[in-house]
Amino acid sequence: QLELVESGGGLVQPGGSLRLSCAASGYRLDYYPIGWFRQAPGKEREGVSCISSSGGSTNYEDSVKGRFTISRDNAKNRVYLQMTSLKPEDAGVYYCAIDWGCELQPSTAASWGPGTQVFVSS
Repeated sequence: QLELVESGGGLVQPGGSLRLSCAASGYRLDYYPIGWFRQAPGKEREGVSCISSSGGSTNYEDSVKGRFTISRDNAKNRVYLQMTSLKPEDAGVYYCAIDWGCELQPSTAASWGPGTQVFVSS
């Protein structure tokens, strides 16, 4: 079974940047479209961005368009989420998962990683 692990979270000031990484063990990641999702305390998990298996197609939730960039390096078996101009409302636990169809719907995603925490605060 594909196992995903996120890294790169931490504390950043508003306006700052972070790069999250999603790594796979045991399987080639380039077979799968991968999505990034997040969950803030007391809120439902939501889709943030997705990238197709080839990297040729991406999808973004409206609130992150122009600020977040998803990319993948299939040679390194990783998917990245570059986050810039971070806002307090971007804080939460960020997860990567297989997102069939790149629909940004948590209910249809699979093989969730354990998540990485992002704090945005001054």
